[in-house]
Order: sequence, then structure tokens, then C-alpha cells
Amino acid sequence: MARTMAEMPDRLDTLVDRLERTAAELRSGELTTERAAALVDDCARIAAEAGAELDRRVRAVNESHPPGAAGQLALES
Repeated sequence: MARTMAEMPDRLDTLVDRLERTAAELRSGELTTERAAALVDDCARIAAEAGAELDRRVRAVNESHPPGAAGQLALES
């Protein structure tokens, strides 16, 4: 059975949760140097994924609302 959009976790929220968990693990101070380096790499990769998701969303909004479309504020004359 396919899940609806409302039932599926938001990709950006999922990425933010992963970043927060990874950062918490880094702050714990109980890591080997190698594990800390791996987590820093993970943070960079997750942040890049989040940035790509934000770019995708901005492009989608721009495509559906071109300049001059409804939703822009009108200037007072």
C-alpha cells in the first residue's frame, strides 16, 4: 500500500534530524579521531544533501510562480 505525502516524512526534516544526531555525537567527546573525522565528513555530506533539497524546492516554486505571477505584492501608485 502506497503512503500519502502526509504520511511520508519530509526529506528536509529527515536531513536536519540526521545532522542534529551527528552533531550530538560529535559533541559527546567520546570519539576516536577517526570516528570524529568520519562524522565531520557525514555532516558535510548531509548538509550538501539539505542544500540540494532546498535548491530543488526553490526551483519548483520559481517554476510554478514566474515573475509577475499572483502572490507577488503589488506596488502602490
